[in-house]
Amino acid sequence: MPPGRGFAQRRSVEAHRAGAAEFNREDAARRMRQLLTRLDVPVDQEVSTGGLRRRYELHRLSVPREHRSAYAGLVESGWRQGRRELLEGPACGASTARRVWRTRLAAAAWRSALLAGGRHVRRHILGVRLTDRELAAVLVRGAALLEVPALLRPGAGCFVVSVADGPDRDRILRSAALEQAARPAC
Repeated sequence: MPPGRGFAQRRSVEAHRAGAAEFNREDAARRMRQLLTRLDVPVDQEVSTGGLRRRYELHRLSVPREHRSAYAGLVESGWRQGRRELLEGPACGASTARRVWRTRLAAAAWRSALLAGGRHVRRHILGVRLTDRELAAVLVRGAALLEVPALLRPGAGCFVVSVADGPDRDRILRSAALEQAARPAC
């Protein structure tokens, strides 16, 4: 078995059975809710505030119990297909449309990482902190598909995928640009 493939096959649907996702940013929660609604997965949203000195909001999206198995299946199959498409390279004789789709998928991976994880902009880099090695590999490969060199460095309990400041950073941000998600009508 080639290195790196076993982990994706070991990922269990059980991880998504809880049917909940938490975000510290409203725009990320709104985007996730919008995407799940497009897939006909009902979502409930709760917002809670915490912290004493430094206040923060936690946006929790939850899928009703009767829809959790469908949600878990969507998440698992989406991850598996997207990961395979980005990491394994184009199929021999792939069409132009499929090659374009791969760059759109790479941009979507960066968009989701920047929305969910936030931008860690330092003076000379745009970085994303991740705890999942597979997701870090997807972002590095996605950057390569967008013709941007990205570095993967181990951090304290995490991995940091970073892109140099300047035209490389601008290309990632331009590719991952997202129009504002429409606010749900409650």
